[in-house]
Amino acid sequence: MLKKMFSKEFIKQFISYFCVGGLAAIVEWVMFYVFSSVAGIEYLISTGLAFIFSTTANWFLGRIMTFKENKKYEGKTFKEILLVFAVSGVGLLFNLLLMYLFVTVLGLDTDLLKTFSKIMSTGIVFVWNFLARKFWVYNN
Repeated sequence: MLKKMFSKEFIKQFISYFCVGGLAAIVEWVMFYVFSSVAGIEYLISTGLAFIFSTTANWFLGRIMTFKENKKYEGKTFKEILLVFAVSGVGLLFNLLLMYLFVTVLGLDTDLLKTFSKIMSTGIVFVWNFLARKFWVYNN
């Protein structure tokens, strides 16, 4: 497995997923800010709503850029989306836990610090999402 993780294909996919994840993260952060700061929705609910938007963007961009050569889900788009959302759902749980720790436990509860907490949480969960998709969802 270690050899596979340092292969040219793995590194290429990781860089591609990093770009895709970066775009999806921007979607997530903007939507979190809109829901939390502009609409005044509680931060944990805002995190869940932003998750829906970012995961949809991440699946779409990841499918056409990072995992485009994977034919495992040809004609099975619903199954693919379901698995991607399942992996991301676990990531969401990690994200919610981290947000709770940062905002409630550590007291980072201003609008700016909540957004910063969201950015930190996203970065931490990024690694989980990539590895789970690479080795579980898109593993041939």
